[in-house]
Amino acid sequence: MSEQPVFETVLYAFRNTLTLSVLALAIALIIAIPAGVVSALKHNTVIDDACRFFALFGVSIPNFWQAYLMIMIFSVILHWFPASGFGKGTDINYMILPAAVLGTGSAAVIMRMIRSSMLEVMGKEYIQTARGKGLSEKIVIFRHALKNALVPVITVVGLSIGFLLNGSVVVETIFGWPGIGNLVVESILSHDYMMVQGSVLFVAVIFLLINFFVDLFYVWANPEIRYDRTS
Repeated sequence: MSEQPVFETVLYAFRNTLTLSVLALAIALIIAIPAGVVSALKHNTVIDDACRFFALFGVSIPNFWQAYLMIMIFSVILHWFPASGFGKGTDINYMILPAAVLGTGSAAVIMRMIRSSMLEVMGKEYIQTARGKGLSEKIVIFRHALKNALVPVITVVGLSIGFLLNGSVVVETIFGWPGIGNLVVESILSHDYMMVQGSVLFVAVIFLLINFFVDLFYVWANPEIRYDRTS
């Protein structure tokens, strides 16, 4: 057993996971939003097929296989990034590979949701009305279609945030990142049951809070949704 204060140890690990999760979410959105929009606009074309193939590949590929593959390419062969470690905690070089592994997996799910939502929105009457007013195609797509298509994507992004903040046990263990997922593994191996219980409880509370705020944001983003106060 570590004999360290449970709350302080879990909070320190969570801060490390939070840092990694922010970068991973940024990578996911940078990949998913353009790819989802392009896939929807190029519906049933070679570009659409390619985007869907890579999305399926991203969903299907195991995290541990992708992690070792990226270590082999970018660390062992190209020597661009360190294979594992934490550095000083703010060194971006140590964050790139684990964040990329986490981000690409989330990007695949978000991209498929954006594509589906964009296809549905592009057939709405207000899109035809916007085009009939003579608005440019860029304004129609980004100001009208994409803005409304992102509303149902909020739930998927919220679940992805919960997954990232809870920490990926496999990714953090492989890359030696001292996050909450790695803490749980080390606590189990050392039979530190108090630390395991504290980590699981903390993760559960964080996940509940994230889902709560996602629901509130979803209601704010979609004015058509209102809770019935009389029920």
